[in-house]
Amino acid sequence: MKFLISILLTFAMVPLPGFAQDCIDYQDYLHWVGSTETPGRAQDLVIVDSYAYVSDGTSGLQVIDISNPESPQVVGGAPTSSFAYDVAVSGTLAFFTDDFGLQVVDISNPQSPLIIGSVETPDRAIGVAVAGSHAYVLDFAAGVQVVDISNPASPHIVGSMDTPGLPRNMEISGTYAYLTDHSSGLQIVDISDPENPHIVGNANTPGKAIGLVITDTYAYVADDASGLQVIDISTPENPYIVGSVLTPVHNNTGAHGVAVSGTLAFVANGYSGLQVIDISNPESPFIVGSVDTPSQAWDIAVTGTHAFIADHMSGLQVIDITHPESHPVVGDAPMPGYANGVAVSASHAFVTDNEYGLQVVDISDPENPQSVWSVETPSQSKAVALEGSYAYVADNYSGLQVIDISNPESAQIVGHVDTPGYACGVTVVGDRAYVADRGPIGLQVINIANPFNPQIMGGVETPGNAQGTAISGSHAYVADETAGLQVIDISNPYEPQIVGSVDTPGYANGVTILGSHAYVADHSFGLQVIDISNPENPQIVGSVDTAGDARSVVISGSFAYVADYSAGLQVVDISNPESPFLMGTIHTPGGPFYGGDGGAFSVAVTGNNVLLADGASGLQILPLQCSGLSAVDDEVLDPELTNTPQMRANLSVHPNPFNPRTTISFSIQRAQNVELCIYDMKGRCITVLADRTLQTGAHVMDWQGTDEQGRAVPSGIYLLRLRTEESVTSEKMMLLK
Repeated sequence: MKFLISILLTFAMVPLPGFAQDCIDYQDYLHWVGSTETPGRAQDLVIVDSYAYVSDGTSGLQVIDISNPESPQVVGGAPTSSFAYDVAVSGTLAFFTDDFGLQVVDISNPQSPLIIGSVETPDRAIGVAVAGSHAYVLDFAAGVQVVDISNPASPHIVGSMDTPGLPRNMEISGTYAYLTDHSSGLQIVDISDPENPHIVGNANTPGKAIGLVITDTYAYVADDASGLQVIDISTPENPYIVGSVLTPVHNNTGAHGVAVSGTLAFVANGYSGLQVIDISNPESPFIVGSVDTPSQAWDIAVTGTHAFIADHMSGLQVIDITHPESHPVVGDAPMPGYANGVAVSASHAFVTDNEYGLQVVDISDPENPQSVWSVETPSQSKAVALEGSYAYVADNYSGLQVIDISNPESAQIVGHVDTPGYACGVTVVGDRAYVADRGPIGLQVINIANPFNPQIMGGVETPGNAQGTAISGSHAYVADETAGLQVIDISNPYEPQIVGSVDTPGYANGVTILGSHAYVADHSFGLQVIDISNPENPQIVGSVDTAGDARSVVISGSFAYVADYSAGLQVVDISNPESPFLMGTIHTPGGPFYGGDGGAFSVAVTGNNVLLADGASGLQILPLQCSGLSAVDDEVLDPELTNTPQMRANLSVHPNPFNPRTTISFSIQRAQNVELCIYDMKGRCITVLADRTLQTGAHVMDWQGTDEQGRAVPSGIYLLRLRTEESVTSEKMMLLK
């Protein structure tokens, strides 16, 4: 029965499509798992066995070991004196193009690649494909150049063919070469005589054709302005478009590279990261999922359960595509203008709308939220905090507005106080409101003991532009845009004083406090974790890039939820504050993934839901991240056991965190059967270290960070469970690589 309870609870944690659920595991969906920076600018890549070969701009060819996708490592390189654009691999040779032509590289030892030959082309060589003893090079101004590579040390041009515009990429299938052309779409070239190639067919695409994949009867073209174009090539002389799907275009950049696996196409989509498209019916493709990357997704290759992306400024990015669909959205409520801030009280959400004041939304049914009231404010409502029966709105030019919400469906402004600058953020503790006042005065302390007549008590100027506030004890923590985190002593509210600060890499927008750590949403640099155990000397101890423009953050349990203006909702595991890691992303409708000009501003958590103020798309209600421990919780697994301190085994793990080995110590009071299992965060026992009778006394065992089959497990949190005949004891462990 106990085993059955465990299995049922484990299954209860797994999201089931089509059924309502209290929470989800964001790592069951598309999510980033690893990366490695490259010295130049990643342009193109090819995967062969356990290596990725990346044409890396100014650094030439980079060879990356991807045997552990969560920790790819650059192991070798072949430099160029110009700029590398494209790469192809054939046997023990790699071919990359650069400003001078074609470079031939011996990769028989991937860790020591060596250029052994080259040939100049008339202009910049920007693409290459290889078939047999010929390489087909796409030249910026001179079309297709056919290179004899039968002697790799002495390649030479044997044929050429002009193209209508600027060629970009090429694939070869049988006696045909398929190439994308910036101005004329897909061109099909007969290469049955390599020395005399000639165009036999073409299909124009609406924008600039760039990426290309060929299957038996279809060409999949990544078209910069019009997304994925599906072209029937069953008759090479008469190709024609049969289907298409528009992918987001952001900063004038859209679809750039494409890979196909089974019934899915994976598009490297510039500033909008990875787009996953269902092509089971090539005539009606549709987007099923997406995930952002730190820079511009330029090219993509897929192998197994991972997508590998050449991300222009950030090297190689690895995405887990085990479940390629996006996360479910629970519900949404549109706003009349632009949603900026959100706070929750009981069954109502209070959303600040940039142009239309405070909007009140009934969320008693999260799947069907309803706007029930609104209160117009004098200026632009930016943020909101709740205390008792009042909402406190930071209202830009008009300072702090106090709104009676005792009856949410007839809320009214009852008081206000102007602030010297532009009120952007607000936190309320007791009878004081703390306003982040952008402009001449950073933090304003306001007495709200009488909500009808709030009064400024004191203020302190901050070096940057105050955007958000959080309070812990006698200190206020201000996200101060260009000046990072400012720590302010508020023990005397009439004369608050800055006592400490720490700069952040980007622009600090929002802050929240948990224990001895401050969590700062930092534009362009994601989530910054700051140790504030000594408020006068705060120190950054951890960070995670959220690949967008982090605006605010809230914490629930061991997870941080980051509202990211361009990437939507980011879920970060902070169980170890010094090593936070991104678990998953939901791209929300207000952001560029869905054609918006930016969206997620603010985030709140209530019950089993995350609420997001998402710009033009209004209020989005999303699922909470499951804790992941329900299936292996001691008392739930074995409720009949009496886990008194006297009966528990003395279990310890050292070191913890660890990499890759840790030592497990425990003692038992009498000889008995002992089961020692390690569980992952989905409640699965991944390895059994002991399941036998042990004698009285102390015992020591090692875990090497491997599963039952001896395979290395990824970085993350694991649960060690020791079960004896008397008790069940557990301990969290963190593997860091």
